Amino acid sequence: MAERMKGERVVFERGIPAFMMGIDGTWRRNCTIEDVSETGAKLTVEGSVEGLHLKEFFLLLSSTGLAYRRCELAWVNGDQIGVTFLKQGKKKSNKRATAEA
Repeated sequence: MAERMKGERVVFERGIPAFMMGIDGTWRRNCTIEDVSETGAKLTVEGSVEGLHLKEFFLLLSSTGLAYRRCELAWVNGDQIGVTFLKQGKKKSNKRATAEA
């Protein structure tokens, strides 16, 4: 499993409570962030992940959903999953900046 981890990881002794939510908003699960790096995180999920669309989803870092990361599933091991953070498309913002200039 160590080969999967890229970048320096911060491991939380007690975990950080968070939420997972489907891109379309049709499902939500409580989870705990066990560790995090610049590129991804390890989560412990409450309840079953079976049947959820985990290809892409949001990791909500606040109860209001104002702080979040868009994620994709990297691996599953029981109630723990690894996620990779997806970056915002920079091409779109560059096109807008060019068009406005």
